[in-house]
Amino acid sequence: MYGGVISFTLKEDTEHAAVDFVTSTKYFKLAESLGGVKSLICHPSQMTHKSIPREKRLQSGVADSLIRLSCGIEDAEDLINDLQQAFNKIKKKREVGVLN
Repeated sequence: MYGGVISFTLKEDTEHAAVDFVTSTKYFKLAESLGGVKSLICHPSQMTHKSIPREKRLQSGVADSLIRLSCGIEDAEDLINDLQQAFNKIKKKREVGVLN
């Protein structure tokens, strides 16, 4: 079995939405370094790339809502459900106008 890193941005391309997403997962733990046996999640614009000016980050492809994650050895269904509930949380907040 091989691992890897998955990167994606949210439709709501804001740091607020990304922070809400990464802090609402239960199996994916927030970390700057990805990989290993535990599922990890990272928000580069507030973590690994925070010291880079926003314009330079954007030019490099590091959007405000960029999220990176690596899957560990947890049950696949648990990980899928964890991500789905985080996406649902963001969707609900967008629908009621809570996201900035």
